[in-house]
Amino acid sequence: MKVLWREFSLTTEGSMQLIDLTEKVSDLLRSANIKDGFVNLMSLHTTTAVFLNEWQTALAEDMREFLAKLVDEAASYGHNLPENAECERQNATAHLRSLLLGQTLCIPIVAGHLLLGEFQRIIFAELDGPRERELKVQVLGV
Repeated sequence: MKVLWREFSLTTEGSMQLIDLTEKVSDLLRSANIKDGFVNLMSLHTTTAVFLNEWQTALAEDMREFLAKLVDEAASYGHNLPENAECERQNATAHLRSLLLGQTLCIPIVAGHLLLGEFQRIIFAELDGPRERELKVQVLGV
């Protein structure tokens, strides 16, 4: 049994940005030489997310618009009030959006490949950028 830890550093450019990480994770898997097991991904930030979906430019824009409509920037949130906030970012919307998407993924490895559906891609969501971010990746298998 092998266990491999890696960290992906990401520099995001937008306040809400989606990044396709599928090839980066696949490259790591090839270098690990693990044929069967699991890849675990975990964002170490409460205002980011990692999830599976199709990667297509128009769909990525739809996802951003959907999150913006679902968690309205103009709404009043207690986290953003000066008397409640422990930081100056006033980023309640980013925290709430990340709740909808999640910070972890576990993907099976079968015959040396990520077990993904035909159109599934690994997507990292920046919800409070631009910032420097870290994604931890653990590969476990034989």
